[in-house]
Amino acid sequence: MCGIAGWVDFARDVRQQQETLEAVTRTMACRGPDAEGRWTDEHVALGHRRLSIIDLDGGRQPMTADADGRTLACLTYSGEVYNFKELRAELISRGHSFRTRSDTEVVVRGYLEWGEGVVDRLNGMFAFALWDVRTQTLLLVRDRMGVKPLYYYPTPDGVVFGSEPKAILGHPTVPRKVGADGLREVLEMVKTPEQGIFAGMYEVRPGQIVKVGRSGLTKRVYWALEAKEHTDDLPTTIDTVRGLLEDIVERQIISDVPLCSLLSGGLDSSIITALASQKLAARGDGPVRSFSVDFEEHGAGFVEDPVRGSSDAPFVRDLVAHVGADHSEIIMNSASLADPGLRAKVLRALDLPPAYWGDMWPSLYRLFQSVRERSTVALSGESADEVFGGYRWFFDDEAVGAETFPWLTSATGKYFDGKSLFDPGLIQKLDMGGFLRDSYAQAVAETPVLAGEGATERRMRQMGYVNLTRFVQTLLDRKDRMSMAVGLEVRVPFCDHRLVEYVFNTPWEMKSFDGREKSLLRAATKDLLPESIVRRVKSPYPTTQDPAYEIGLRNAFTEVLADSSSPVLPLLDHAAGRGLLKRPVGDMSAQYDRSGLEMALGLNSWLSAYGIELDL
Repeated sequence: MCGIAGWVDFARDVRQQQETLEAVTRTMACRGPDAEGRWTDEHVALGHRRLSIIDLDGGRQPMTADADGRTLACLTYSGEVYNFKELRAELISRGHSFRTRSDTEVVVRGYLEWGEGVVDRLNGMFAFALWDVRTQTLLLVRDRMGVKPLYYYPTPDGVVFGSEPKAILGHPTVPRKVGADGLREVLEMVKTPEQGIFAGMYEVRPGQIVKVGRSGLTKRVYWALEAKEHTDDLPTTIDTVRGLLEDIVERQIISDVPLCSLLSGGLDSSIITALASQKLAARGDGPVRSFSVDFEEHGAGFVEDPVRGSSDAPFVRDLVAHVGADHSEIIMNSASLADPGLRAKVLRALDLPPAYWGDMWPSLYRLFQSVRERSTVALSGESADEVFGGYRWFFDDEAVGAETFPWLTSATGKYFDGKSLFDPGLIQKLDMGGFLRDSYAQAVAETPVLAGEGATERRMRQMGYVNLTRFVQTLLDRKDRMSMAVGLEVRVPFCDHRLVEYVFNTPWEMKSFDGREKSLLRAATKDLLPESIVRRVKSPYPTTQDPAYEIGLRNAFTEVLADSSSPVLPLLDHAAGRGLLKRPVGDMSAQYDRSGLEMALGLNSWLSAYGIELDL
């Protein structure tokens, strides 16, 4: 896993801008702590920071493909292609020769053989920039599910690009400005495809190719979810899901560095850990290494809330004993999660306010720091809920029937409402209600339709689509930024596009055939797991219940209100802020009302640290 950055400028010779290229590339140092590389031609500058995973000595980048003493193409690449060995063998049969064992060289050689069509052959998570020397064009490519990030900023004479916004903001021609559209995205739990938050900046959409040449910039979608008739019966469907998972995990445990699993004791992570354990044992590389997280102090102990019905710890222990994992439990100090220094690191990793999910941002950062001490690659159960229908809102009549994103309805919506401390006049000026309606309508309009599909099935297809194209992107971003900030690669087997395509077109009555969440997944893998986990109800990533964290937030917010230079003050409802501070500690509906406090603090830090100019 790596970080990429660079730019194209058809109006000038960029080979004289080595200092700028070095500076832009080094903004990605956290994503690639092992090596740095730079390559320039007359109108293009490519930078790369490497986290060595495959072919530690040979996979250095940017990587060129040469023939007859001249360079044909150059690639700066982030990610993993899990079928690179098969593609490599096919390319050798077609006359290509290789000087490394890396998947990077397979991608650039594949481009020489198949052109842009190489993306259709790749199975993996990736984001890359490829410069074709012959045609003087740049391709910016992102994987189908958007596991790996990629941003770009069009200029009058080309484009600036990077794995994260900070790489683009590091270029001297790019302003640090945020308009109304960007602020709407920050304040609402909505992620509009291609919206880059900063004015003029865009994100390459999952499954998209952005092509930049002398004639301008064009975009092409090479993959998107399609509606297809599902003809398999239930037993065949269950067997197919199991077969896909077996193949996916087999591919994703390939690594030349230490690998582990992130284990919560839930169904999804337990399945991945159990399958990895089997595969590693079969090749003589066991036991599987696993990590979980818990907190030093939950007050009087774990308390059930509307989202989390049970503590993870007992289920983690059950799975560890069941598969014989080499397990480590990472214990968090809740008060430390509110530490300003830690929150500054989280902000730097995100380039955006760390608002929604509150303490999960610093908690994930600390967890991944600890994991990185023993492993470089981690497997995660992320995205199974979006693929198989695991969230409570899939079974909530209000959420299913609402004309808005299901995670913004009923009790769950309180968790994702960060606007409570902001000036009502600002919210009205931004027309947040209209923004939300338009964003949801856009997502529903994109949903593919299957002819003859009944109303219920069509509605559940829409539910699946908005989760797979909107909600999952926020989770993948969170996991990518927090892991890559400490140089840890996290792989997400449930995002394999073959599995996503197959399950997306499986009828809802099959996905919930036993009346429970993730019925298909449970049926396909129950033989791998202890009965306690097979029966367990979905529970999200744990958050602290220790009041010390809330106290830390309150103290920080008190300082913000008292400092007249705090950049967030003109945006806030000061009376609401003072009213919140007067409430007793713990009288904030647990995690939910706290999101407004998190948003105010995060936005203040972001505006200050990044020198943001708001253009509303």
